[in-house]
Amino acid sequence: MRRTLGLVIAAVVALVLSACGSSSSGTATDSGTAAADAPLKVGVSPVPHAQILKYVADNLAAAKGLKLEVVEFSDYVQPNLQLQDGQLDANYFQHKPYLDDFNASKGTKLSFVAPVHLEPLGLYSRKVKDLASLPQDGTVAVPNDATNLGRALKLLADNGVVTLKDGVGTAATERDVTGNPKNLTFRPLEAAQLPRSLDDVDAAVINGNYALEANLSPSSDALVLEKAEGNPYANGLVVAQGHESDPRVKTLAGLLTGPEVKKYIEDTFKGSVIPAT
Repeated sequence: MRRTLGLVIAAVVALVLSACGSSSSGTATDSGTAAADAPLKVGVSPVPHAQILKYVADNLAAAKGLKLEVVEFSDYVQPNLQLQDGQLDANYFQHKPYLDDFNASKGTKLSFVAPVHLEPLGLYSRKVKDLASLPQDGTVAVPNDATNLGRALKLLADNGVVTLKDGVGTAATERDVTGNPKNLTFRPLEAAQLPRSLDDVDAAVINGNYALEANLSPSSDALVLEKAEGNPYANGLVVAQGHESDPRVKTLAGLLTGPEVKKYIEDTFKGSVIPAT
């Protein structure tokens, strides 16, 4: 009786293990096939990322067998957290320095796949028409995330508004300001809030996508604007580490960096958004 029971249990265990091995192998194959056919869910900022991605979805994706699902976000945090959690397959809203800082501070494991475009950071004002008119003891709003704060201070330094410690570059913080002739006060704010601050401050350094959302034209409305040459802040496609070889991701990266998208960016944004390649 015991011997029979033991044989039955052994047979059941073997059957279960066999089924699990078969199921695991089948699932990998099935998931790979499903992934190739399933829509790629991409988190984006509304402007210009969603516009660019919708152009790809409407005009280019079908010919490559790619289906896209575009999910819009109004901030810079949730698209990364949801990508890490698997709620998204990719995102497209950020530059690599921001991603590197996010990975380091949040413990995420996200990978930059390909640069697509640059949104020049600009200084905007509703109260003055040029840098020389910035008032003594005025207030300038700046992005509060580490990479864009340093980028904003460098923009001001490059245009003679402040001076920074030698060699600090885009890693600058307010502590690195060594010269401030107008005794300006810097007000760090979440990047999405910067356009709304324009009525309350003398000027604000605003990220390109949020400037466009607020109907500001970087190429014509900014008092000063970042230069594209040698700029490391191109926005690009990002995935969770280990998913860089997803065929859907490779296809999308190829389309976003291709000649059709380059022409679309140039024709649509006229210098307010600049193709990275």
